[in-house]
Amino acid sequence: MVENNTASSARALAVIILAAGQGTRMKSSLPKVLHRIGGRPLVGHVLDVARDLHPDGILVVLRHERDLIAEAVTGISPEIRVVDQDEIPGTGRAVQVALDELGDFDGDVLVLSGDVPLLDADTLDALVAAHRASLAAATMLTAVVEDPHGYGRVIRGIDHSVTRIVEQKDATDDEAAVTEINAGVYVFQAEPLRAHIGLIGTANAQGERYLTDMIGLLHASRLTVGAVVAPDASAALGVNDRVQLAQAAKALNARTVRRWQLEGVTVQDPDTTWIDVTATLAPDVTVLPNTHILRATAVSSGAVIGPDTSLVDCEVAENATVRRSDATLAVIGPDTHVGPFAYLRPGTRLDAGGKIGTFVETKNSTIGEGSKVPHLSYIGDTTIGRGVNLGAGAITANYDDLAKHRTVIGDEVHSGSHNVFVAPVRIGDGAKTGAGAVIRKDVPPGALALSVAPQRNVDGWVETNRPGTAAADAAVRARSAQEADDGAQQEQG
Repeated sequence: MVENNTASSARALAVIILAAGQGTRMKSSLPKVLHRIGGRPLVGHVLDVARDLHPDGILVVLRHERDLIAEAVTGISPEIRVVDQDEIPGTGRAVQVALDELGDFDGDVLVLSGDVPLLDADTLDALVAAHRASLAAATMLTAVVEDPHGYGRVIRGIDHSVTRIVEQKDATDDEAAVTEINAGVYVFQAEPLRAHIGLIGTANAQGERYLTDMIGLLHASRLTVGAVVAPDASAALGVNDRVQLAQAAKALNARTVRRWQLEGVTVQDPDTTWIDVTATLAPDVTVLPNTHILRATAVSSGAVIGPDTSLVDCEVAENATVRRSDATLAVIGPDTHVGPFAYLRPGTRLDAGGKIGTFVETKNSTIGEGSKVPHLSYIGDTTIGRGVNLGAGAITANYDDLAKHRTVIGDEVHSGSHNVFVAPVRIGDGAKTGAGAVIRKDVPPGALALSVAPQRNVDGWVETNRPGTAAADAAVRARSAQEADDGAQQEQG
Protein backbone atom coordinates (compact mmCIF):
# COMPACT_ATOMS: atom_id res chain seq x y z
CA MET A 1 0.00 0.00 0.00
CA VAL A 2 1.17 3.53 -0.82
CA GLU A 3 0.71 6.00 2.01
CA ASN A 4 -0.63 9.48 1.32
CA ASN A 5 2.00 12.19 1.57
CA THR A 6 -0.18 15.15 2.48
CA ALA A 7 2.83 17.19 3.59
CA SER A 8 4.08 17.57 0.02
CA SER A 9 0.78 18.11 -1.85
CA ALA A 10 -2.96 18.50 -1.38
CA ARG A 11 -3.50 15.03 -2.86
CA ALA A 12 -1.21 12.05 -2.87
CA LEU A 13 0.28 10.92 -6.16
CA ALA A 14 1.18 7.39 -7.22
CA VAL A 15 2.95 6.64 -10.51
CA ILE A 16 2.33 3.47 -12.52
CA ILE A 17 4.79 2.74 -15.34
CA LEU A 18 3.61 0.25 -17.96
CA ALA A 19 6.44 -1.96 -19.21
CA ALA A 20 4.69 -5.29 -19.81
CA GLY A 21 4.37 -5.13 -23.59
CA GLN A 22 6.32 -7.37 -25.95
CA GLY A 23 7.29 -4.66 -28.45
CA THR A 24 7.12 -6.90 -31.52
CA ARG A 25 7.71 -4.04 -33.95
CA MET A 26 11.24 -3.63 -32.63
CA LYS A 27 11.99 -7.10 -34.08
CA SER A 28 14.50 -7.71 -31.34
CA SER A 29 15.35 -10.35 -28.74
CA LEU A 30 15.88 -7.44 -26.33
CA PRO A 31 12.69 -6.11 -24.68
CA LYS A 32 11.67 -2.81 -26.19
CA VAL A 33 11.93 -0.81 -22.96
CA LEU A 34 15.56 -1.93 -22.53
CA HIS A 35 16.74 -0.47 -25.83
CA ARG A 36 19.03 2.41 -24.97
CA ILE A 37 19.18 6.07 -25.90
CA GLY A 38 21.37 8.66 -24.23
CA GLY A 39 23.14 6.06 -22.10
CA ARG A 40 19.99 4.69 -20.43
CA PRO A 41 17.30 2.18 -21.40
CA LEU A 42 14.00 3.71 -22.46
CA VAL A 43 12.36 2.75 -19.18
CA GLY A 44 15.28 4.32 -17.29
CA HIS A 45 14.39 7.73 -18.67
CA VAL A 46 10.77 7.24 -17.60
CA LEU A 47 11.91 6.25 -14.12
CA ASP A 48 14.07 9.38 -13.92
CA VAL A 49 11.20 11.73 -14.71
CA ALA A 50 8.86 9.83 -12.38
CA ARG A 51 11.29 10.32 -9.49
CA ASP A 52 11.58 14.02 -10.34
CA LEU A 53 7.87 14.36 -9.46
CA HIS A 54 8.55 13.13 -5.89
CA PRO A 55 5.49 10.85 -5.83
CA ASP A 56 4.34 8.78 -2.89
CA GLY A 57 5.20 5.59 -4.75
CA ILE A 58 6.30 4.25 -8.14
CA LEU A 59 5.14 0.89 -9.48
CA VAL A 60 6.38 -0.78 -12.69
CA VAL A 61 4.15 -3.41 -14.29
CA LEU A 62 5.99 -6.25 -16.07
CA ARG A 63 5.09 -9.33 -18.04
CA HIS A 64 7.22 -10.21 -21.10
CA GLU A 65 10.88 -10.85 -20.18
CA ARG A 66 9.90 -10.04 -16.61
CA ASP A 67 13.16 -10.97 -14.86
CA LEU A 68 15.40 -9.16 -17.34
CA ILE A 69 13.45 -5.90 -17.07
CA ALA A 70 13.04 -6.19 -13.30
CA GLU A 71 16.80 -6.47 -12.90
CA ALA A 72 17.34 -3.36 -14.99
CA VAL A 73 14.61 -1.37 -13.22
CA THR A 74 15.73 -2.18 -9.70
CA GLY A 75 19.33 -1.54 -10.72
CA ILE A 76 18.35 2.02 -11.63
CA SER A 77 15.94 2.60 -8.74
CA PRO A 78 16.06 -0.02 -5.95
CA GLU A 79 13.03 1.54 -4.26
CA ILE A 80 10.76 0.81 -7.25
CA ARG A 81 8.01 -1.76 -6.68
CA VAL A 82 7.64 -4.36 -9.44
CA VAL A 83 4.13 -5.65 -10.17
CA ASP A 84 3.53 -8.75 -12.29
CA GLN A 85 0.77 -8.73 -14.87
CA ASP A 86 -1.02 -12.04 -15.37
CA GLU A 87 -1.81 -13.69 -18.71
CA ILE A 88 -4.72 -11.34 -19.40
CA PRO A 89 -3.28 -8.97 -22.03
CA GLY A 90 -3.62 -5.23 -22.36
CA THR A 91 -2.71 -1.96 -20.71
CA GLY A 92 -6.07 -1.84 -18.92
CA ARG A 93 -5.28 -5.09 -17.17
CA ALA A 94 -1.77 -3.82 -16.33
CA VAL A 95 -3.21 -0.80 -14.53
CA GLN A 96 -5.79 -2.97 -12.80
CA VAL A 97 -3.16 -5.23 -11.21
CA ALA A 98 -1.17 -2.16 -10.14
CA LEU A 99 -4.30 -0.70 -8.54
CA ASP A 100 -4.75 -3.91 -6.59
CA GLU A 101 -1.19 -3.45 -5.31
CA LEU A 102 -2.03 0.12 -4.22
CA GLY A 103 -4.77 -1.18 -1.93
CA ASP A 104 -7.05 1.59 -0.61
CA PHE A 105 -4.88 4.42 -1.97
CA ASP A 106 -7.07 7.50 -2.45
CA GLY A 107 -5.26 10.10 -4.49
CA ASP A 108 -4.22 10.70 -8.07
CA VAL A 109 -2.71 7.96 -10.22
CA LEU A 110 -0.32 9.03 -12.97
CA VAL A 111 0.09 6.37 -15.66
CA LEU A 112 3.23 6.51 -17.81
CA SER A 113 4.43 4.28 -20.63
CA GLY A 114 7.87 2.72 -20.39
CA ASP A 115 8.51 3.48 -24.05
CA VAL A 116 7.94 7.27 -23.90
CA PRO A 117 11.40 8.47 -22.85
CA LEU A 118 11.42 12.18 -23.69
CA LEU A 119 8.81 13.59 -21.33
CA ASP A 120 10.10 16.11 -18.81
CA ALA A 121 8.97 16.85 -15.29
CA ASP A 122 7.61 20.31 -16.22
CA THR A 123 5.16 18.80 -18.72
CA LEU A 124 3.97 16.19 -16.23
CA ASP A 125 3.70 18.72 -13.41
CA ALA A 126 1.51 20.86 -15.67
CA LEU A 127 -0.63 17.83 -16.54
CA VAL A 128 -1.19 16.94 -12.87
CA ALA A 129 -1.91 20.57 -11.99
CA ALA A 130 -4.50 20.89 -14.77
CA HIS A 131 -6.11 17.63 -13.67
CA ARG A 132 -6.44 18.79 -10.08
CA ALA A 133 -7.63 22.27 -10.99
CA SER A 134 -10.44 20.89 -13.18
CA LEU A 135 -11.50 18.21 -10.67
CA ALA A 136 -11.58 15.81 -13.64
CA ALA A 137 -11.94 12.08 -13.18
CA ALA A 138 -9.21 11.67 -15.77
CA THR A 139 -6.89 13.96 -17.69
CA MET A 140 -4.81 12.72 -20.58
CA LEU A 141 -1.78 14.06 -22.39
CA THR A 142 -2.17 14.42 -26.14
CA ALA A 143 -0.01 15.63 -29.01
CA VAL A 144 -0.75 17.07 -32.43
CA VAL A 145 1.47 15.54 -35.12
CA GLU A 146 1.72 15.63 -38.91
CA ASP A 147 1.86 11.85 -39.25
CA PRO A 148 -0.31 10.09 -36.64
CA HIS A 149 0.11 6.61 -38.12
CA GLY A 150 0.51 3.94 -35.46
CA TYR A 151 -0.85 6.02 -32.60
CA GLY A 152 -4.29 6.05 -30.94
CA ARG A 153 -6.47 8.94 -32.10
CA VAL A 154 -8.19 11.31 -29.67
CA ILE A 155 -11.85 11.70 -30.57
CA ARG A 156 -13.56 14.83 -29.31
CA GLY A 157 -17.24 15.70 -29.14
CA ILE A 158 -19.13 18.74 -30.45
CA ASP A 159 -18.18 20.69 -27.33
CA HIS A 160 -14.53 19.72 -27.93
CA SER A 161 -14.48 17.47 -24.87
CA VAL A 162 -12.69 14.12 -25.10
CA THR A 163 -15.14 11.27 -25.66
CA ARG A 164 -12.90 8.30 -26.50
CA ILE A 165 -9.64 7.05 -27.96
CA VAL A 166 -9.48 4.84 -31.04
CA GLU A 167 -6.46 2.66 -31.77
CA GLN A 168 -4.96 2.62 -35.25
CA LYS A 169 -6.20 -0.88 -36.09
CA ASP A 170 -9.74 -0.07 -34.98
CA ALA A 171 -10.05 3.41 -36.56
CA THR A 172 -12.37 4.30 -39.43
CA ASP A 173 -10.98 6.38 -42.29
CA ASP A 174 -12.34 9.58 -40.73
CA GLU A 175 -10.94 8.68 -37.32
CA ALA A 176 -7.56 7.74 -38.80
CA ALA A 177 -7.37 11.22 -40.34
CA VAL A 178 -7.35 12.85 -36.88
CA THR A 179 -3.91 14.30 -36.08
CA GLU A 180 -4.34 14.59 -32.30
CA ILE A 181 -2.89 11.44 -30.79
CA ASN A 182 -2.87 9.78 -27.41
CA ALA A 183 0.54 10.05 -25.72
CA GLY A 184 -0.20 7.13 -23.40
CA VAL A 185 0.02 9.35 -20.32
CA TYR A 186 -2.95 9.80 -17.98
CA VAL A 187 -3.85 11.12 -14.55
CA PHE A 188 -6.83 9.46 -12.87
CA GLN A 189 -8.57 10.00 -9.61
CA ALA A 190 -8.08 6.65 -7.91
CA GLU A 191 -11.74 6.13 -6.91
CA PRO A 192 -13.40 6.43 -10.36
CA LEU A 193 -10.50 4.55 -11.94
CA ARG A 194 -10.98 1.66 -9.54
CA ALA A 195 -14.76 1.69 -10.08
CA HIS A 196 -14.61 1.52 -13.88
CA ILE A 197 -11.46 -0.39 -14.81
CA GLY A 198 -13.13 -3.77 -14.38
CA LEU A 199 -15.63 -2.79 -17.11
CA ILE A 200 -13.00 -2.68 -19.86
CA GLY A 201 -13.76 -5.31 -22.50
CA THR A 202 -11.83 -6.96 -25.33
CA ALA A 203 -13.95 -5.93 -28.35
CA ASN A 204 -11.01 -4.77 -30.47
CA ALA A 205 -8.72 -6.09 -33.20
CA GLN A 206 -6.14 -7.32 -30.69
CA GLY A 207 -8.54 -8.84 -28.17
CA GLU A 208 -6.86 -6.89 -25.36
CA ARG A 209 -8.09 -4.80 -22.47
CA TYR A 210 -7.04 -1.33 -23.55
CA LEU A 211 -6.59 1.37 -20.92
CA THR A 212 -7.72 3.80 -23.60
CA ASP A 213 -11.25 2.43 -23.19
CA MET A 214 -11.35 4.06 -19.75
CA ILE A 215 -11.85 7.43 -21.42
CA GLY A 216 -15.06 6.30 -23.10
CA LEU A 217 -16.30 4.56 -19.95
CA LEU A 218 -15.77 7.67 -17.80
CA HIS A 219 -17.39 9.88 -20.46
CA ALA A 220 -20.39 7.54 -20.61
CA SER A 221 -20.74 7.87 -16.83
CA ARG A 222 -20.90 11.64 -17.26
CA LEU A 223 -17.59 12.14 -15.49
CA THR A 224 -15.23 14.88 -16.62
CA VAL A 225 -12.38 13.83 -18.92
CA GLY A 226 -9.80 16.50 -19.64
CA ALA A 227 -6.89 16.69 -22.05
CA VAL A 228 -3.69 18.71 -22.10
CA VAL A 229 -1.85 19.10 -25.40
CA ALA A 230 1.88 18.61 -24.96
CA PRO A 231 3.82 21.80 -25.79
CA ASP A 232 6.45 19.69 -27.56
CA ALA A 233 4.82 16.93 -29.56
CA SER A 234 8.10 15.09 -30.14
CA ALA A 235 8.58 14.68 -26.40
CA ALA A 236 5.25 12.91 -26.05
CA LEU A 237 5.83 10.28 -28.73
CA GLY A 238 6.48 6.67 -27.87
CA VAL A 239 9.06 4.35 -29.41
CA ASN A 240 7.62 1.42 -31.33
CA ASP A 241 10.32 0.52 -33.87
CA ARG A 242 13.96 1.16 -34.71
CA VAL A 243 13.14 4.26 -36.77
CA GLN A 244 11.39 5.90 -33.83
CA LEU A 245 14.21 4.75 -31.54
CA ALA A 246 16.73 6.65 -33.66
CA GLN A 247 14.47 9.70 -33.81
CA ALA A 248 14.09 9.70 -30.02
CA ALA A 249 17.84 9.30 -29.56
CA LYS A 250 18.54 12.27 -31.84
CA ALA A 251 15.97 14.46 -30.09
CA LEU A 252 17.29 13.54 -26.64
CA ASN A 253 20.88 14.18 -27.72
CA ALA A 254 20.01 17.61 -29.11
CA ARG A 255 18.39 18.46 -25.78
CA THR A 256 21.42 17.18 -23.84
CA VAL A 257 23.98 19.03 -25.98
CA ARG A 258 22.01 22.27 -25.68
CA ARG A 259 21.86 21.89 -21.89
CA TRP A 260 25.65 21.60 -21.66
CA GLN A 261 26.14 24.53 -24.01
CA LEU A 262 24.02 26.65 -21.70
CA GLU A 263 26.17 25.42 -18.79
CA GLY A 264 29.33 26.83 -20.43
CA VAL A 265 30.57 23.96 -22.61
CA THR A 266 31.72 24.76 -26.14
CA VAL A 267 30.29 22.24 -28.60
CA GLN A 268 31.64 23.15 -31.99
CA ASP A 269 29.30 20.94 -34.03
CA PRO A 270 26.17 19.79 -32.17
CA ASP A 271 25.00 17.70 -35.12
CA THR A 272 27.97 15.32 -34.87
CA THR A 273 28.41 15.37 -31.09
CA TRP A 274 26.76 12.73 -28.87
CA ILE A 275 26.63 13.14 -25.11
CA ASP A 276 24.84 10.64 -22.87
CA VAL A 277 22.56 12.00 -20.15
CA THR A 278 24.73 10.12 -17.64
CA ALA A 279 27.91 12.03 -18.59
CA THR A 280 29.03 15.25 -16.88
CA LEU A 281 31.00 18.17 -18.27
CA ALA A 282 32.44 21.22 -16.53
CA PRO A 283 32.34 24.81 -17.82
CA ASP A 284 35.04 25.69 -20.36
CA VAL A 285 35.26 22.18 -21.77
CA THR A 286 35.61 22.21 -25.56
CA VAL A 287 34.08 19.40 -27.61
CA LEU A 288 35.15 19.18 -31.25
CA PRO A 289 33.22 17.47 -34.10
CA ASN A 290 32.48 13.76 -34.35
CA THR A 291 32.92 13.14 -30.63
CA HIS A 292 30.99 10.74 -28.36
CA ILE A 293 31.03 11.29 -24.58
CA LEU A 294 29.26 8.25 -23.22
CA ARG A 295 27.92 6.59 -20.09
CA ALA A 296 29.48 7.89 -16.83
CA THR A 297 32.30 9.89 -18.44
CA ALA A 298 33.25 13.05 -16.51
CA VAL A 299 35.23 15.84 -18.16
CA SER A 300 36.81 18.65 -16.13
CA SER A 301 37.26 22.33 -16.95
CA GLY A 302 39.61 23.33 -19.74
CA ALA A 303 39.76 19.90 -21.35
CA VAL A 304 39.58 19.65 -25.15
CA ILE A 305 37.92 16.51 -26.47
CA GLY A 306 38.01 15.58 -30.15
CA PRO A 307 37.67 15.66 -33.00
CA ASP A 308 36.79 12.06 -33.85
CA THR A 309 36.96 10.80 -30.26
CA SER A 310 34.96 8.33 -28.17
CA LEU A 311 35.08 8.27 -24.37
CA VAL A 312 33.22 5.57 -22.43
CA ASP A 313 33.16 5.67 -18.61
CA CYS A 314 36.30 7.82 -18.50
CA GLU A 315 37.60 10.52 -16.16
CA VAL A 316 39.28 13.45 -17.88
CA ALA A 317 41.00 16.02 -15.66
CA GLU A 318 41.60 19.74 -16.12
CA ASN A 319 43.26 20.98 -19.32
CA ALA A 320 43.73 17.52 -20.81
CA THR A 321 43.62 17.09 -24.58
CA VAL A 322 42.20 13.95 -26.17
CA ARG A 323 42.02 13.92 -29.97
CA ARG A 324 41.12 11.28 -32.53
CA SER A 325 41.22 8.56 -29.89
CA ASP A 326 39.12 5.84 -28.28
CA ALA A 327 39.11 5.30 -24.51
CA THR A 328 37.10 3.10 -22.14
CA LEU A 329 37.31 3.07 -18.33
CA ALA A 330 40.44 5.21 -18.43
CA VAL A 331 41.64 7.98 -16.10
CA ILE A 332 43.29 10.85 -17.96
CA GLY A 333 45.09 13.28 -15.67
CA PRO A 334 45.51 17.06 -15.77
CA ASP A 335 47.57 18.74 -18.51
CA THR A 336 47.96 15.48 -20.41
CA HIS A 337 47.88 14.73 -24.13
CA VAL A 338 46.26 11.70 -25.74
CA GLY A 339 46.36 10.90 -29.46
CA PRO A 340 45.90 11.18 -32.24
CA PHE A 341 44.87 7.61 -32.94
CA ALA A 342 45.41 6.26 -29.42
CA TYR A 343 43.46 3.35 -27.95
CA LEU A 344 43.06 3.40 -24.16
CA ARG A 345 41.57 0.18 -22.84
CA PRO A 346 40.15 -0.38 -19.34
CA GLY A 347 42.53 0.18 -16.47
CA THR A 348 44.63 2.85 -18.17
CA ARG A 349 45.76 5.71 -15.94
CA LEU A 350 47.74 8.66 -17.33
CA ASP A 351 49.08 10.93 -14.60
CA ALA A 352 49.60 14.70 -14.75
CA GLY A 353 51.62 16.04 -17.67
CA GLY A 354 51.89 12.65 -19.34
CA LYS A 355 51.41 11.69 -22.97
CA ILE A 356 49.95 8.74 -24.85
CA GLY A 357 50.69 9.43 -28.47
CA THR A 358 50.01 8.30 -32.01
CA PHE A 359 49.06 4.66 -32.56
CA VAL A 360 49.61 3.69 -28.94
CA GLU A 361 47.47 1.04 -27.22
CA THR A 362 47.38 0.82 -23.43
CA LYS A 363 45.66 -1.62 -21.08
CA ASN A 364 45.65 -2.03 -17.29
CA SER A 365 48.62 0.30 -17.02
CA THR A 366 49.69 3.39 -15.09
CA ILE A 367 51.82 5.99 -16.83
CA GLY A 368 53.41 8.26 -14.25
CA GLU A 369 53.65 12.01 -13.94
CA GLY A 370 55.37 13.62 -16.93
CA SER A 371 55.99 10.28 -18.64
CA LYS A 372 55.54 9.78 -22.38
CA VAL A 373 54.69 6.93 -24.67
CA PRO A 374 54.79 8.97 -27.85
CA HIS A 375 54.09 6.56 -30.72
CA LEU A 376 53.68 3.08 -32.19
CA SER A 377 53.61 1.18 -28.89
CA TYR A 378 51.68 -1.40 -26.89
CA ILE A 379 51.72 -0.97 -23.10
CA GLY A 380 49.84 -3.71 -21.25
CA ASP A 381 49.86 -4.63 -17.54
CA THR A 382 52.60 -2.08 -16.88
CA THR A 383 53.53 0.42 -14.19
CA ILE A 384 55.60 3.34 -15.49
CA GLY A 385 57.19 5.83 -13.08
CA ARG A 386 57.78 9.57 -13.39
CA GLY A 387 59.67 11.30 -16.19
CA VAL A 388 59.91 8.23 -18.42
CA ASN A 389 60.26 8.38 -22.20
CA LEU A 390 59.69 5.20 -24.19
CA GLY A 391 61.08 5.18 -27.72
CA ALA A 392 58.98 4.42 -30.79
CA GLY A 393 57.81 0.84 -31.07
CA ALA A 394 57.98 -0.06 -27.37
CA ILE A 395 56.16 -3.25 -26.43
CA THR A 396 55.57 -4.67 -22.98
CA ALA A 397 55.06 -8.35 -23.78
CA ASN A 398 52.69 -9.28 -20.97
CA TYR A 399 51.39 -12.71 -22.04
CA ASP A 400 53.36 -15.97 -22.05
CA ASP A 401 50.55 -18.07 -23.55
CA LEU A 402 49.44 -19.14 -20.07
CA ALA A 403 49.17 -16.04 -17.89
CA LYS A 404 49.56 -12.26 -17.88
CA HIS A 405 52.64 -10.77 -16.21
CA ARG A 406 53.54 -7.23 -15.21
CA THR A 407 56.31 -4.89 -16.30
CA VAL A 408 57.56 -2.23 -13.86
CA ILE A 409 59.54 0.70 -15.25
CA GLY A 410 61.08 3.06 -12.71
CA ASP A 411 61.45 6.84 -12.72
CA GLU A 412 63.47 8.73 -15.37
CA VAL A 413 63.96 5.68 -17.59
CA HIS A 414 64.68 6.35 -21.27
CA SER A 415 64.37 3.50 -23.74
CA GLY A 416 65.66 3.20 -27.27
CA SER A 417 63.42 2.62 -30.25
CA HIS A 418 61.87 -0.78 -30.89
CA ASN A 419 62.32 -2.24 -27.41
CA VAL A 420 60.48 -5.32 -26.20
CA PHE A 421 60.12 -5.73 -22.42
CA VAL A 422 59.35 -9.42 -21.76
CA ALA A 423 57.33 -9.55 -18.53
CA PRO A 424 57.77 -10.12 -15.69
CA VAL A 425 60.62 -7.64 -15.73
CA ARG A 426 61.67 -4.58 -13.72
CA ILE A 427 63.63 -1.60 -15.04
CA GLY A 428 65.39 0.37 -12.32
CA ASP A 429 65.27 4.15 -11.87
CA GLY A 430 67.39 6.12 -14.31
CA ALA A 431 68.23 3.10 -16.48
CA LYS A 432 68.69 3.23 -20.25
CA THR A 433 68.02 0.65 -22.95
CA GLY A 434 69.57 0.51 -26.40
CA ALA A 435 67.72 0.56 -29.72
CA GLY A 436 66.25 -2.80 -30.68
CA ALA A 437 66.85 -4.31 -27.24
CA VAL A 438 64.82 -7.28 -26.05
CA ILE A 439 64.79 -6.96 -22.27
CA ARG A 440 64.30 -10.35 -20.60
CA LYS A 441 66.06 -9.66 -17.28
CA ASP A 442 65.74 -6.98 -14.65
CA VAL A 443 67.85 -3.86 -15.32
CA PRO A 444 69.55 -2.28 -12.27
CA PRO A 445 69.12 1.46 -11.59
CA GLY A 446 71.33 3.58 -13.82
CA ALA A 447 72.42 0.66 -16.02
CA LEU A 448 72.45 0.52 -19.83
CA ALA A 449 70.75 -2.61 -21.17
CA LEU A 450 71.81 -3.89 -24.61
CA SER A 451 70.96 -7.03 -26.55
CA VAL A 452 72.90 -6.40 -29.76
CA ALA A 453 74.59 -9.16 -31.82
CA PRO A 454 77.62 -8.13 -33.97
CA GLN A 455 76.55 -7.09 -37.46
CA ARG A 456 77.77 -9.39 -40.29
CA ASN A 457 77.60 -8.44 -43.99
CA VAL A 458 77.54 -11.25 -46.61
CA ASP A 459 78.92 -9.68 -49.78
CA GLY A 460 77.26 -10.59 -53.08
CA TRP A 461 74.31 -12.38 -51.41
CA VAL A 462 71.65 -10.67 -53.55
CA GLU A 463 73.39 -11.25 -56.88
CA THR A 464 73.95 -14.91 -55.97
CA ASN A 465 70.53 -15.69 -54.50
CA ARG A 466 68.26 -13.29 -56.41
CA PRO A 467 69.79 -13.16 -59.90
CA GLY A 468 67.86 -11.24 -62.54
CA THR A 469 65.86 -9.18 -60.03
CA ALA A 470 65.78 -5.39 -59.99
CA ALA A 471 67.63 -5.48 -56.69
CA ALA A 472 70.42 -7.66 -58.15
CA ASP A 473 70.75 -5.38 -61.20
CA ALA A 474 70.92 -2.31 -58.93
CA ALA A 475 73.58 -3.99 -56.79
CA VAL A 476 75.67 -4.88 -59.88
CA ARG A 477 75.48 -1.30 -61.13
CA ALA A 478 76.43 0.12 -57.75
CA ARG A 479 79.29 -2.38 -57.37
CA SER A 480 80.61 -1.52 -60.85
CA ALA A 481 80.40 2.21 -60.13
CA GLN A 482 82.18 1.74 -56.81
CA GLU A 483 84.95 -0.35 -58.47
CA ALA A 484 85.40 2.29 -61.20
CA ASP A 485 85.61 5.03 -58.57
CA ASP A 486 88.13 3.05 -56.57
CA GLY A 487 90.24 2.49 -59.72
CA ALA A 488 90.20 6.17 -60.57
CA GLN A 489 91.34 7.06 -57.08
CA GLN A 490 94.21 4.55 -57.30
CA GLU A 491 95.38 6.04 -60.63
CA GLN A 492 95.35 9.54 -59.14
CA GLY A 493 97.28 8.25 -56.18
